[in-house]
Amino acid sequence: MPRGIARKLVLYLTLIIIIVEGLFAFTEIRAQRRQLLHEMTLSAELASQTMVATTWNAMLEDRREYAYQMMENVARQPTIDKVRMFNKAGRVTFSTAGDEGKVVDINAEACNLCHAAGQPLVHVDMPSRTRIYKREHNQRVLGLITPIYNEPSCSTAACHAHPASVHVLGVVDVTMPLARVDGQMRELALRSALMSLLSILVVFFFVIVFARRFVQQPVRKLIAATKTMGLGELDKPIEISADDELGDLANSFRTMQDLLSASTDQLREFNETLERRVEERTQRLREAEKKLIQSDRLASLGQLAASVAHEINNPLAGVINFGKLMQRLTAGGEVPPERMGDFRTYLGHVVNETERCARIVRDLLVFARRSDPSHAPHDLNEIIRRTLSVINHRLELGTVTPLLELDEHLPPLTCDGSQMQQIVINLVLNAAEAMAQGSVTIRTRHDQAAGNVILEVSDTGTGIAPEHLARIYDPFFSTKKEGQGTGLGLAVVYGIIKAHNGQIDVETVMGSGTTFIVTLPVGGVDAGPC
Repeated sequence: MPRGIARKLVLYLTLIIIIVEGLFAFTEIRAQRRQLLHEMTLSAELASQTMVATTWNAMLEDRREYAYQMMENVARQPTIDKVRMFNKAGRVTFSTAGDEGKVVDINAEACNLCHAAGQPLVHVDMPSRTRIYKREHNQRVLGLITPIYNEPSCSTAACHAHPASVHVLGVVDVTMPLARVDGQMRELALRSALMSLLSILVVFFFVIVFARRFVQQPVRKLIAATKTMGLGELDKPIEISADDELGDLANSFRTMQDLLSASTDQLREFNETLERRVEERTQRLREAEKKLIQSDRLASLGQLAASVAHEINNPLAGVINFGKLMQRLTAGGEVPPERMGDFRTYLGHVVNETERCARIVRDLLVFARRSDPSHAPHDLNEIIRRTLSVINHRLELGTVTPLLELDEHLPPLTCDGSQMQQIVINLVLNAAEAMAQGSVTIRTRHDQAAGNVILEVSDTGTGIAPEHLARIYDPFFSTKKEGQGTGLGLAVVYGIIKAHNGQIDVETVMGSGTTFIVTLPVGGVDAGPC
């Protein structure tokens, strides 16, 4: 089935025209055939009646040769094939084909017309006396049988022995070739076919012109207009001026286009108004955000100050107490010999607490400054080995065994070497302090697909409680006992990793241990976020 209204219209109209023209040509040819056969039958009837009439006197006078001569003269006409005369017994008494004396079968075609019912008919109409059959070379022939009736002049003549009870003396069989009729029918069929084909072509041409002019072109314009509207061009006019259904459709389309254009303008105005309001509201939110950030900074600063004061206050309180004790011991101008041991003990506590204050201040400065790292290629495995050699004595004091699982094919890492060392120190010492004894496993591996170097530090401690996971990177947050930590270690690690454009994750299982996973880009900060 073709696509498109115009093609379907042409196809359907062409099929209808072919069917109508075919039926008309078939009916016309059949009517012409019947008319020509009727005329041929009338000609045969006329010839038969003429022969019977012209030979009537010769037959009354028993002049058969003269009658047969008359029949031969008639049979010489180009429209006559042959003439035969049969008597009542079916014997051929005369024939232009030279078969006189032959007795034909009464059931033969020429005789069966009147003898089909068993009793010969006396009066037979002309159509019943007509037959069409084929002879040699597949040529069609029209045959007409004309009875010769026994008239009173024949039955009373002295030379005839035909009683009055005999109604039919014989028949005259005239055959005429239908070659001329068949030729005319072929010419008529060919002429009808050519006329039908010409009519179909003419109608087909005009249907195509009509379909393209009044159907296809307007429809294509409507389709183009819909595509244009789909692209947002609503001001392009539709150039269709027709006074039919397609014109009404075009007018409806124009109305829809106008309504859609108006709706689009309203929507555009609404969007502009909405964007303006959103921008105003966004500006207000930004201002409110700035205020909240400022408030949060002030709150954080206050919390930081309180935390620092709390952290430093404890060792300072110890220094003050021990200093007062030392003042009492030296109240007499010198330390009594028996209290020299106590004096040295108090002095040692002062030194320790002072060093603790210094360590808190140092870690706080590292956390607060967070200076930009200096990037250079470093071997992370070598940094880990060098760092462990520095802190190994502290691990041995806590009966913690370090285990190394280093990837020897690790590529050079662009980073700040000292800050990487600080990451390793903080993570390893945190892991060691999380358990009384056990092992700390340090792994390195290369994620070649992502272009990252991964450092993992795992311990076999008690793990981190779920409620503490969200705060482990907050400054001064610590789960250690009072005086055992500043709570700045993981905060410093987090800041260093972010400065290197890296990422830190934690995996922990209560009672089994904790693993910190540090992911760093091989190319440093220029490699993009991980």
